[in-house]
Amino acid sequence: MLDAALLNMKIHGRIAVCGMISQQSISDPKGIHNLSSLIYKRIRMQGFLQSDYLNLYPKFLEQVSSFYKQGKIVYFEDMNEGLESAPAAFVGLFLGKNVGKQVIRVAHE
Repeated sequence: MLDAALLNMKIHGRIAVCGMISQQSISDPKGIHNLSSLIYKRIRMQGFLQSDYLNLYPKFLEQVSSFYKQGKIVYFEDMNEGLESAPAAFVGLFLGKNVGKQVIRVAHE
């Protein structure tokens, strides 16, 4: 994915790098082939951790809560009932059949 993105970046573009947990346990990760685009297009690529911004969380929570209460943020769930519906719901994720967060309800409280 990054190879394709690098070829389509604008000059002076920026790439935020986060969420590479899937690569952590790979003993032979695949390389990137278009890194020269970083130079030719003067692209800035910078990694970050969520914990770098913990100090901003109270302000974020206040703003997002306010936006949610005002209806500026709408939350969608695609709810399926019963564990037996999980395989079809999982496949649906890859077919674009769900909208929002996919949830499987296994029990009513």
